[in-house]
Amino acid sequence: MRKIGSIVVCCALGALVLAAASAAKPREQMFHLSATLNAGQEIPKQAVKDATAHGSFTATLSGTHLAWKLTFSKLTGPATAAHIHLGAKGKSGNVVVALCGPCTSGMKGTGTVSAALLKTIEKHGTYVNVHTAKNPAGEIRGQLVAKG
Repeated sequence: MRKIGSIVVCCALGALVLAAASAAKPREQMFHLSATLNAGQEIPKQAVKDATAHGSFTATLSGTHLAWKLTFSKLTGPATAAHIHLGAKGKSGNVVVALCGPCTSGMKGTGTVSAALLKTIEKHGTYVNVHTAKNPAGEIRGQLVAKG
């Protein structure tokens, strides 16, 4: 009888562990985002007053939490702002995430991204843009690429 009782207790504990595991919140998927920024990606291209600037944007996205780093060099002047915008390659769009303003190279920060925006990012529908006084519409730009 004691052996049967032990088996019952063991099975009950196993069922509890399985139930707790299935009720636990699923692990949020982590994405790595990146963009290579240059003047050649700006729209319209001829509007940029100096084409030597370049930069990079890297980030991790866990759930809705975005942790990012922006680097750049050879801008025509101080970076007045940087944003993530809606827009496929070759298209301009509205700001969806403000990154910094003013910005310095090597700057890091955090932000929030909605589930809907993540889907747009995954489809290459967003870009990072760095703005300067000489190029207020954007001096360097790069499409965001997400890897899950």
